[in-house]
Amino acid sequence: MISRIRHPYLDHPGPIAFAHRGGAADGLENTVAQFHRAVEAGYRYIETDVHATADGKLVAFHDVTLDRVTDGAGRIADLPWNDVRHARVAGAEPVPLFEELLETFPDVRWNVDVKAEPALLPLLDLIRATGSWDRVCVGSFSEARVARAQRVAGPRLATSYGIRGVLGLRLKSWGLPAALRRSAVCAQVPEAQSGIPVVDRRFVGAAHARGLQVHVWTVNEPERMHRLLDLGVDGIMTDHIDTLRGVLQDRGTWA
Repeated sequence: MISRIRHPYLDHPGPIAFAHRGGAADGLENTVAQFHRAVEAGYRYIETDVHATADGKLVAFHDVTLDRVTDGAGRIADLPWNDVRHARVAGAEPVPLFEELLETFPDVRWNVDVKAEPALLPLLDLIRATGSWDRVCVGSFSEARVARAQRVAGPRLATSYGIRGVLGLRLKSWGLPAALRRSAVCAQVPEAQSGIPVVDRRFVGAAHARGLQVHVWTVNEPERMHRLLDLGVDGIMTDHIDTLRGVLQDRGTWA
C-alpha cells in the first residue's frame, strides 16, 4: 500500500472496496435501490457511469442505449430527460440523475466513468456547483477525455488513467520509456486484457513508485480478490458486493 495520499478522494484505511455499478450482480445496476443496498452493506465507494441526455441532463447509466437493461429503447444522447426518466431498469427502477445521487448519498465517494464526450462538461459543472471535489474521481477509457477534464478542472479533480495512460505505466513497469500524465492519482485497470496480464508485482510497484494507487476491475471471485490483494493493489471493483466484503473481513481490512 502507498503511504502518501495524493488526493483526499483516496483517503481511506486499507484497500478500497468499490461497488461496481452499485453491485451489478443483483440486476438493478446503476439504480438508487442498488446504491442503497451497497451503502447498507457498508460500501463507501461506488462506481458508476454517466451519459448526457439530448437536453443536457446527466444520468447514471452504463450503456449508450436504454435497450439492454430497461423497458425503454433508444440512444440516451438522442432522448430528452423526460423520455429517459420513464424507463425502468429491470422493469422496476428508474434511471437516476447523477445530481440525485450526490444528494441522496452524501457520504459516498463516486468513481465516475464518463462514457461520452457530451457528459464531461456537465459532470465538471455539477462537481463544481456541489463542491464535490473530494467525492468524485473521473475516469474514462479515453485518456484524452480525462486529460481534458483535468485541464478544465485543475488539481482539485481526482482522475484515473485512460487506456493510453495505463499502457504507458505498463511500459514503465518493464523499464521501457513512456510519457505519463502526472496529474492522475490512480490507475484503474482490468486484471488482464485479451489474455495478457496487466496487474502483476512490477505493474503495482511501478504505480506505487509514482504515488499512484492501483484499482482493479471487475473482480467477482474470492480467489482472484485474494491474489490481487496479496500483490498489493489498493482497490477492487466488484459486482458481487457481499463476496468482496467477506474477503476483506477475512483479511481484517474491511473498513
